[in-house]
Amino acid sequence: MSQLRDDELLIEREFDAPVALVFRLWADRAHVMRWWGPEEFTTVELDWELTPGRPWRGAMTATEYGLCKFGGTVLEVEPERRIVFTFQWDEDSGRDLDTVATVRFAERDGRTIQTFHQAPFSSAAVRDSHVGGWDSLFNKQQLYVENFAVAERAGLHP
Repeated sequence: MSQLRDDELLIEREFDAPVALVFRLWADRAHVMRWWGPEEFTTVELDWELTPGRPWRGAMTATEYGLCKFGGTVLEVEPERRIVFTFQWDEDSGRDLDTVATVRFAERDGRTIQTFHQAPFSSAAVRDSHVGGWDSLFNKQQLYVENFAVAERAGLHP
């Protein structure tokens, strides 16, 4: 892959789960509510539906940070391949530039490679301030997805 610009963020994760499951857990609001947000946060509101052109909104809270609100618009959806959405913080939650996030999914040997790209950021410092939050969110997602996959392999349908 080419060198990233200072206004781009890229995070790749590998899940021990098939791509169909990883995508399904992105597509279902009830599941996304369980893993969205950094580890110290709880998502308390999420209006999320993977329909291109549809706005989405969310709110999460943490003792140290208080209530943080955000949202955007779903731009593109290719089932089991790609989700593209805009992301921006609300004015009272640290709004900077509106960004575009692209989540790509690929399957390799029954495992899913999820690639998250977000841009543009107003500076490398603002980009870097997002790395920890998204990485922590993906920690929660990975635990949730992989535990869900174990249950499904055992014949349970949580």
